[in-house]
Amino acid sequence: MNGKHVDQIKKEIWQEYLERTPASLKHTQAAKNFMPGGDTRSIAFYTPYPFFAVEGKGSCLYDADGNKYIDFVNNMTSLVHGHAHPYVMDAIRKQTKKGITHGVPVEAQYKLAELICKRVPSVESLRFCNTGSEATMFCMRVARAFTGKEGFLKMDGGYHGGHDFVQINTTPDLATEDLPKAQATKGVPACTQTDVFLAPFNDLNTVERILKDKAEKIAAIIMEPMLGAGGGVPPQEGYLQGMRELADRYNVLLIFDEVISFRVHEGGLQAMADVKPDLTAFGKIIGGGFPIGAFGGRKDIMEMFDPNKPDSITHSGTFSGNAVTMAAGYANLEIYHQKDVDRINTLGKRLTEGFDGAFAKTGIQGGTRGIGSLAGIAFTDKVLKDSKDVVLSMIPYMELMQYLHLEMLNRGIFFLHRGMFTVSTPMTEIEIDKAIKVFEASLELLKPLAVKIQNQ
Repeated sequence: MNGKHVDQIKKEIWQEYLERTPASLKHTQAAKNFMPGGDTRSIAFYTPYPFFAVEGKGSCLYDADGNKYIDFVNNMTSLVHGHAHPYVMDAIRKQTKKGITHGVPVEAQYKLAELICKRVPSVESLRFCNTGSEATMFCMRVARAFTGKEGFLKMDGGYHGGHDFVQINTTPDLATEDLPKAQATKGVPACTQTDVFLAPFNDLNTVERILKDKAEKIAAIIMEPMLGAGGGVPPQEGYLQGMRELADRYNVLLIFDEVISFRVHEGGLQAMADVKPDLTAFGKIIGGGFPIGAFGGRKDIMEMFDPNKPDSITHSGTFSGNAVTMAAGYANLEIYHQKDVDRINTLGKRLTEGFDGAFAKTGIQGGTRGIGSLAGIAFTDKVLKDSKDVVLSMIPYMELMQYLHLEMLNRGIFFLHRGMFTVSTPMTEIEIDKAIKVFEASLELLKPLAVKIQNQ
């Protein structure tokens, strides 16, 4: 065991980060004059302050102090080809010479729509917006219009963006033993909790219990086929198939939020599981690094947006379907086929197996979870089946995760501070093995803190 005192280890990690990132500190101090906390994106913030990036290239980021990091965040999973992929950048340059957005339709819109429809059998038509949040919002809106019902069943701890009607239990209810109690995010009106019903992920019995009693009020089930922001928890065997069957039995629609999970298979996680939802929300990788969202599904549902029809649902947005995003998105998916998916999924498996090995070698209790190129770590060897399990496993180890994150940054590995790693196509076994080596060395350094926590 490392002979240093826990406080000394923490102090040295903290001090090294400060010494490596003085320019980022200067930027942070300047930013605080104009933005609350110097921040404009909550998920990107960590203490003492995040590094400021000046360049991204391939699998790496470079900060304002010249430090290089292998990037396992990839803009919260959206950069499936890493930074500044030459093919995507060339498509962007060609389009920007002809304009960025035109305010009228462009051919690239239906070309990208066609590509997605061909890859995802459940999507017969779709529309573009600017964020994953908008995509889930319009899925819910059309579900209400199509069914004439207003309620929704969502997963406790599930995340579907920033609009009010999904900002319910984005953190799971840890106190209630029975059905999770609805709680809105601070600043969201209490009325949004009306007709929102909650079930734990991977729990078919609770879903059926709710549907038996409330199906006449529920327009749709909205869910990620794996918990993304909720902890990287995969579906248990038969779970997604069971959700499809229950939705059909109780006459409610099934909405999959594949904003994150679309990268794990050419046709999304729904194709991997062979389950067809009625509607799907997309985002992140379909935009080639630009802001994007899309929502689509059954033609009879999506026709409610057809402006040629009387009483159609209005859907607009100044930058929806803008030419440069469409060009970047098409290029991004054009070079992301199943062979590419399989390769980074294999690298993801190598990463998780290496991390599991590091836990075993250091004697620190822990394990990994996820699917394919999406991986997460936790300081528990128990199987995590829902968001409540994830949060309860995190609470005792928040300080340890904070210092693990900083120590790995000091050693050139950037991952999401809550323990999530994302693999991109520029990565090879070299980057994966370096991350494993750094992870093991960082665990060994922090072992006194881990032992202290695990012995409490």
